[in-house]
Amino acid sequence: MGTGGAVAPASAGGPESGRREKHPRRRILDAIFYVVRTGCAWRQLPKDFAPWPTVYWYFTWWQDDGAVERIHDALRSKVREADGRDAEPSAGLIDSQSVRTADTVPAATRGFDAGKKVKGRKRCIVTETLGLLLAVHVVAASVQDRDGAKRPLLWTRLDHPEVRKVCGCRHALDPAG
Repeated sequence: MGTGGAVAPASAGGPESGRREKHPRRRILDAIFYVVRTGCAWRQLPKDFAPWPTVYWYFTWWQDDGAVERIHDALRSKVREADGRDAEPSAGLIDSQSVRTADTVPAATRGFDAGKKVKGRKRCIVTETLGLLLAVHVVAASVQDRDGAKRPLLWTRLDHPEVRKVCGCRHALDPAG
């Protein structure tokens, strides 16, 4: 990946700080990236990675700890600054997309989008003007766009108070109201 210590500092402790890790954290990250990139189940991780329960444990630990979101936010800021922009965005875009789901997905979390003729789920996302993610919310496809947009707009307002305008398909939305 080539970020070195730009996002996550290297482990500070040496052999005197405790037992050495059996699986290097870089290999844990590579395994998580593999799951994200391929969409495979955790249990189907190839054997050249750490065992899937170990990888999954680190992922849930970092997710619950907020580390995944902090890394995402730091990388977004670096990309924006490299493009000559302020680290924090001032405008965003919102859209939704209905996607088909398997029959194994619980009925309570899927629905039918009559406008798009899709049975499944709908993802409502807010991005900044470079297309980098600010907020995402997944709902049943039967949820109207205006209702599915409420949470990501609220999250954008709370997490990115500098965002003053969010544009949708037809008109601009004020995240404050």
